[in-house]
Amino acid sequence: MVQVDVFTGRALTGNALAVFLDGRGLSTEQMQALARETNLSETTFILPRDAAVETTRGVRVRIFTVQEELPFAGHPTLGTAFVLRGQTGAATRPAAAPEIRLDLNVGTVPVRFTQEPGQPVFGEMTQKNPEFGAIHNVDDIARVTDLRAADFDDSVPIQTVSTGVPFTIVALRSLKMLQNLHFDFHHAAEYLARTDGKFFYFVCRETVDPKARLHARMIFYNGEDPATGAAAGCCAAWMVAHGVAANEEQVLIEQGLEMHRPSYIFVRATKLNDGQDNHVANVRVGGNCVEVLRGEVTIAI
Repeated sequence: MVQVDVFTGRALTGNALAVFLDGRGLSTEQMQALARETNLSETTFILPRDAAVETTRGVRVRIFTVQEELPFAGHPTLGTAFVLRGQTGAATRPAAAPEIRLDLNVGTVPVRFTQEPGQPVFGEMTQKNPEFGAIHNVDDIARVTDLRAADFDDSVPIQTVSTGVPFTIVALRSLKMLQNLHFDFHHAAEYLARTDGKFFYFVCRETVDPKARLHARMIFYNGEDPATGAAAGCCAAWMVAHGVAANEEQVLIEQGLEMHRPSYIFVRATKLNDGQDNHVANVRVGGNCVEVLRGEVTIAI
């Protein structure tokens, strides 16, 4: 297995990911147990198969948190693609491949790679086209997050968006409010379950890095996530739909600073001018990745 830090160019920052290079022969229960063993936000399992199938459908990958298998997640997709790109000797995924296609439970997700002179390799995934869900009442969100109605940025809606996993995007007025965010996730999860959301993604327009457009936090059942690429894709669609970012403008979301795991997520999306509200497509989420360790796992049978 390989462990990488994703959405960063510096080791021991960003969001850590364990990638098992050949998961063939492992049961779903064993994969879930290994994900609990790594105790990271997510762990992925590559399932090599016939080259012709990989060429058509992509490399089969399964994604697990410590609690469940996910149909899609951003930092595991990007990190696993970086690991696959670095493998040599496989005709279907040479070391310098400009694109790696992953066959996930949500479908095929491509990751394209570019490199400017003197800069690290940059990977960018294209997520599924977003689906815009419910717009939420501020008082309801305040009740389940221990916030006040006055704490929310009323210039944009609180809305659930999905590119494979539904996130409810919640904008707060100030960086200080976001930095001091504390709430009972399990209590909030009851509300999310009733409203077809999976997790909250909290953002604000005040940032630590002046180059960033948003500061973000994502708290879930395993604690806090240093970088949430799936949520960032949903947020990119939300930003373009509601005028926080322009059509096709690449903007930076900073996350993980409160955990001392700074992460830098670059996002962009296309707003389609077809007369339909919230019609956004071509959601792209990108960043860098650093390998930090390699090892072998032995399971006694």
